[in-house]
Amino acid sequence: MMAKQYEIAYFSAEIGISSSLPTYSGGLGVLAGDHIKAAGDIGLNMCAVTLLYREGYFKQRIDEDGIQTETYPRFDPYPLLKKLDVRFTLRLRARDVSIQVYRFDYQGHGDQIVPIYFLDTDVDENCEDDRIISLRLYSGNKDHRILQEAILGFGGARLLDELGQKSIKKYHMNEGHCSFLVLNLLEKFNSNIEKVKSVCHFTTHTPVPAGHDHFAENRVKKLLRGLLPENLELPSLVQNGRIHMTELGLYFSGTANGVSQLHGGVAQKQFPWSNINFITNGIHHSYWMGSPFKRVYDKYMPDWRTNPECLLKVDDIADDVIWNAHQERKRYLLGYANSQVIKALDGDTLTIGFARRAATYKRAQLLFYDMERLESLGAGRVQVIFSGKAHPNDMEGKEVIRQIVSNSITMFGKVKIIFLENYNIWLGRMITSGVDVWLNTPLRPNEASGTSGMKATLNGVPNLSVLDGWWAEGCKDGINGWAVGDPDNPDDASDADHLYSILENSVIPTFYNDKKKWISMMKEAIKTSVDFTAHRMTLEYNRKYYQEE
Repeated sequence: MMAKQYEIAYFSAEIGISSSLPTYSGGLGVLAGDHIKAAGDIGLNMCAVTLLYREGYFKQRIDEDGIQTETYPRFDPYPLLKKLDVRFTLRLRARDVSIQVYRFDYQGHGDQIVPIYFLDTDVDENCEDDRIISLRLYSGNKDHRILQEAILGFGGARLLDELGQKSIKKYHMNEGHCSFLVLNLLEKFNSNIEKVKSVCHFTTHTPVPAGHDHFAENRVKKLLRGLLPENLELPSLVQNGRIHMTELGLYFSGTANGVSQLHGGVAQKQFPWSNINFITNGIHHSYWMGSPFKRVYDKYMPDWRTNPECLLKVDDIADDVIWNAHQERKRYLLGYANSQVIKALDGDTLTIGFARRAATYKRAQLLFYDMERLESLGAGRVQVIFSGKAHPNDMEGKEVIRQIVSNSITMFGKVKIIFLENYNIWLGRMITSGVDVWLNTPLRPNEASGTSGMKATLNGVPNLSVLDGWWAEGCKDGINGWAVGDPDNPDDASDADHLYSILENSVIPTFYNDKKKWISMMKEAIKTSVDFTAHRMTLEYNRKYYQEE
């Protein structure tokens, strides 16, 4: 029996389908998971390729001083993943490395299945050094990253051959970690660059330099001798003896995109020799919707899962129904939060959420810029929930977390501030759907998209955010949320001053004194979310890029 033939192959170093599968670290992986889920919903003929991380990203612990430590509980693929009778070898470090393949089938609302293939080097015949290549996500030194990315790119292409996939029309690379794929295709198509470009699409996700891998050319050649095409010359891509993975993928892709309108422009300036368009990210609305709202919509607009535009009719639902659904979700969040900490958050207080990767450009500390002012406007009126992981080697990110915890101790008895540890998909869904206001204060234009804010909006939670990423497109100031700062002159002092003013003069008085206006903003937020679903996003990818010949 011939294997089912797929037309789109989606490559990503991380894919976040559920918190039970520790194969993601943050926004990039969760976005990939939402992309795959929506592809299943709309019936795209797609398969996906990633690595299997037996020790995942990491489990985070935060002590009373705000110090992050990491543990790596081992993940057993069975029974979530099916072990396939597919194993092949790749030549790495001048020896053959065995790769075992696992599969997870995501079933969309219309019963379409999108298989995700996981590549694993933790097999008996490999030596210990090779078994640990795929052990942890974003771990190890440069050599380790090159080997992982070789397995994803070269190994992923080999996998499709092993599976007898002969009908792939488009290879979609989700960031530069996948870029070795193009070198395999170059060999496959006899160095026909135009042919490779015609079948490759590339998505870039970050304006921040740390998000773009680059490796010494001689290091790559030493590790991957036997895999790299013979007589490979990449003069335009090797700068100062280094191979830049994003540029490698971009160069051999006929089409490319950033992940918001603003980011598309930023990426075009980063890579002026490439032609970069944009498709604004979206979220899988039926997953990220809080359960009380799901029940409400099942009653009032039963087709909302397959047609998110149904949510535009939210004005037809009585205010108290929307309010009560949110309050139920808020109680669920606060119940969990109060079981984890000793600050006793309460359901009547305006609750602000800030949860994302602890990177310095995201400016989690902006809320604390003037502690006295925060106390004067927030004492007894505001409580704040923080969450987020710092990469194990990111000392500045760890310091951000330590400062949040330190500031929460300083504010004890004045403004309740808590930090919930081990941020993941499960906790992210709970926070984005349970707080009253979503805070996002990146240093513009460093936030490429910012999907957590979309998740909040979907759940009727107004954004209080800098006009960066998606919010530059979605914000209707004072109607569905608030815009923080001057977009043309981002600056910590003036952005913090503006943030405090909005809280003092708009957010707090509206929440406590004008419930009708607040619920109107909740409904407007929900309507805004319709433009930021993965349903819309994948339809756009299909129309603009996948259908191209």
